[in-house]
Amino acid sequence: MTTETPIHADAVPQLARGYRLQFEPAQDCHVLLYPEGMITLNEPAAEILKRCDGERSVAGLCEALRVEFGDVDLAADVRAFLELARSHGWVRLVA
Repeated sequence: MTTETPIHADAVPQLARGYRLQFEPAQDCHVLLYPEGMITLNEPAAEILKRCDGERSVAGLCEALRVEFGDVDLAADVRAFLELARSHGWVRLVA
């Protein structure tokens, strides 16, 4: 088993190859599609993944969420979710 390094504020997350985020009207939620299936996402997960564009750092992503949803420090929650997403292969770090 390999241990991955923690995700830091300057890391730049991107959806992994083969994964696509989209809104699914039939389920009234965002889903993460991949060749073998689909992952139903809650709203916070979808909002984080929407911003995993391969250009914005984790710090920038957290700032965008703070601006959109109010003056709340979400950094720890965002990093925890990104670590989970990376462990499942949904996202990768490009920087």
